[in-house]
Amino acid sequence: MRYPASHKEATRKKLLASARAIMKRGGFGATSVDELMASIGLTGGAFYGHFPSKEALFAELVLEEVANSTEMLAGDESSPPDHVAKNLRSYLSSFHALNPEAGCVLPTLGPEIGRGDSAVKAIVEKGLKQLQKSWCSRVGNPDASWALIAQCVGAILLARCVETERTRKEILASSRRFIDETHALNLPAAEPRRKRAAE
Repeated sequence: MRYPASHKEATRKKLLASARAIMKRGGFGATSVDELMASIGLTGGAFYGHFPSKEALFAELVLEEVANSTEMLAGDESSPPDHVAKNLRSYLSSFHALNPEAGCVLPTLGPEIGRGDSAVKAIVEKGLKQLQKSWCSRVGNPDASWALIAQCVGAILLARCVETERTRKEILASSRRFIDETHALNLPAAEPRRKRAAE
């Protein structure tokens, strides 16, 4: 059967979307090509019609994820003054800690990125520098901007490493308070209320 010209691109997008969630939940190294393709109803052999290797898929996912995180947290010149505070509040939340597939790639796949090749690291470095530059324009200090990024990523990583909800919330609330006291970004001490289904 002959597929329309748009079929391959649609399948590629479907694969990227599915792989993003699977890899952020279970890790890149632990996820096989067969598992990735089965998630969209195809066999492992079809994978190579879209990517030359699993590493190429990983590089493209990281590129998209870093771009998304940078855009979400940094905004642009037209973003309102409270943009950073609102997005950091969302970042440092229990929802983010409990739903890695819907969040930032760095706390989830950071170690695997660190073991990756130079092309993947270059993608992450470019995105982080863009984020650091944007935050520097708001907090006025290059060192503080890097520390702020590290604080956020580290807080989510720690929040995912503990067993109890109480300790997780303590880690996240303490991080929000520390950032607010240090950078005056006006982060609330308590997390915004969410519907039960999202908690």
